[in-house]
Amino acid sequence: MSRRRTTQRQVADEAGVSRTTVSLVLNEVPDAHISPATRCRVREVARRLRYYPDAAARRLASGKTRTIALVWHRAPDRTYRDAFLPGLLEGISRAARRYGYHVLFRPVEVDEPNGSYVELVRGRHTDGLILSGPRYDDTYVTDLCAEGYPVVLHGRMAGADIPSVDVDNVQGAMTAVNYMLELGHRRVAMITNASLAYAASRQRLEGYHKALAGAGIPYREAWVRQGNFDEESGYTAIKELMELDERPSAVFIASDMVAMGALRALHEENVRVPEQVAIVGFDDITAARFITPALTTVHVPTFGLGWGAAELLIRIIDEDRPRDVHVRLDTELVIRETCGACSCR
Repeated sequence: MSRRRTTQRQVADEAGVSRTTVSLVLNEVPDAHISPATRCRVREVARRLRYYPDAAARRLASGKTRTIALVWHRAPDRTYRDAFLPGLLEGISRAARRYGYHVLFRPVEVDEPNGSYVELVRGRHTDGLILSGPRYDDTYVTDLCAEGYPVVLHGRMAGADIPSVDVDNVQGAMTAVNYMLELGHRRVAMITNASLAYAASRQRLEGYHKALAGAGIPYREAWVRQGNFDEESGYTAIKELMELDERPSAVFIASDMVAMGALRALHEENVRVPEQVAIVGFDDITAARFITPALTTVHVPTFGLGWGAAELLIRIIDEDRPRDVHVRLDTELVIRETCGACSCR
């Protein structure tokens, strides 16, 4: 037979205190005005009787759920096959566990109102949230921050001073495009990772624009296509670029997932990579090094982004008042096989 669970009343009787005192001590409620001797006695009895307060009791006592949320802006059919997500979520989960928190994952569908995730806050389901892939038109997140609710962005929003953890998307894109320019390419096109409503998409487009301007190459709007986080959008976008009267000799694709679709389309059209068209991606997902030809891409430290976002958020929740609330991690160009020298100008 299983042993009956020790109750709070048993601990209180054994320690000679009230049940309320036991709850205050074991849930570490501040300003309870309980003497050190009483605290020590209650903890010793609880340890000896093997009593542990349940999660609901801890939440009631502390006013905290010990839960943080990751709000992810993707449609469900893209969310669960997004190769960027596992590393990010692993980093968040491992950091949360270290600090005694749980993680609630909340995808936000494309057709949902921007503020649909606010229910997590209003319903007191979480102590704070990480918003991945912020949109420029999302005013709800700025309102939450103004109310004092702990929020950390995975990404950045122009004009909003919200704590964030991200890479320098502008510089990462510039590095990718400059590499192709150094190889001799002058007809460099771009496929974005997503709609320009997303901050990262605009920033990577800005980096592309700056690299061209630095080389004295005019920006051609006709050579820019929008991706949509997935392979299908890359497949369609690259075919449109290949149908132009003047084809680009190189394409910067601001997402490896989008680049996968583009490479498939080029293979079907018998366009050789990198001999006829050079490709550089962004993210360095696991599959990038296993496809043929292996994808040259900008490495993004997904685990580090997740860990950093969770740790920063928990410090804010615990009122640690971190000095630096805008964390930037480095990217790195990983040179593989899809980008070769070109004599075309």
